Amino acid sequence: MVLVFIEHQDGQIKKAAFEAATYGSKAAAMMETDCAAVIIGAVDQAGMLGNYGVKTVFQISSEQLNDFDQTLYTSAVAQLAREKGANLIVLNHSSTGKALLGSLSIALEAGAVSGVNTLPSLDNGFSVGKNVFSGKAQAKVAIDTPVKVISLMGNALQPDGSSSAATSIESFSPNLPTRKVKVIEKKTVKGITPLPEAELVVSAGRGVKDPDNWGIIEELADVLGATTACSRPVADSGWRPHHEHVGQTGIAIRPNLYIAIGISGAIQHLAGVNNSKVIVVINKDTEAPFFKAADYGVAGDLFEVVPKLTAAIRKYKSQG
Repeated sequence: MVLVFIEHQDGQIKKAAFEAATYGSKAAAMMETDCAAVIIGAVDQAGMLGNYGVKTVFQISSEQLNDFDQTLYTSAVAQLAREKGANLIVLNHSSTGKALLGSLSIALEAGAVSGVNTLPSLDNGFSVGKNVFSGKAQAKVAIDTPVKVISLMGNALQPDGSSSAATSIESFSPNLPTRKVKVIEKKTVKGITPLPEAELVVSAGRGVKDPDNWGIIEELADVLGATTACSRPVADSGWRPHHEHVGQTGIAIRPNLYIAIGISGAIQHLAGVNNSKVIVVINKDTEAPFFKAADYGVAGDLFEVVPKLTAAIRKYKSQG
């Protein structure tokens, strides 16, 4: 059985979780087995997972699990995986998924691969693909253990909700150890598509010159329906919150469109964004390294180019 860990926020299943469910159901079909999902907490949309090929949804409810605790979540998922005979566990490559990947690997004596971006290959065993060397190469990694754990990169494949599988919902009650972590405060970002899930991203760097100028970046993002991001120097300077920092030391993303404005394109930044399907660079420095990685480039002053681009997109949309 393939078991997919479903992430949600305030009872709403995340887009990345539907991607994981799609991956799990496709992998299960290849392995000639069933795909099941596990949800910790209350989710009204659990039945929707049948549209993504999930046959059974196991719901775990416990006050001890109201806040994320790596030890308790690992114990709950590992108990379910053992009892149901899961031989592949699929997580999202999120902060939660990355926290669970190693601990589940230990608990289940399973081989683990993070940041997977291909469906498994079953030729001569079981192997998956992932980017290595900051996205400059693709590795094929074999997992030889009976149980396998992977984390799936965001936007690695599109959610496929075309299945008509009948889904049953079952409760599961694990034996949990005593909680050792006390959550004092929890801060969540609401109202925007999280960067790992975003298909359109507008990002800016020090070329914006001053945080008061960020309005033109937000206006472009708004007209596109995109999520905003920034380079590390911008986040470190306090111009933008750290959850918007993309790059090797920030969040790695792979949107359909990444617009980089006033960012030079240092290797550390490129490492986190070079898997974007289309990269557009706007920079007045024609020697900026980012132009070598771009699909499209505009050499010009961002304070002239960006407002004109925003106006042109707004005009195009109004005509549609």
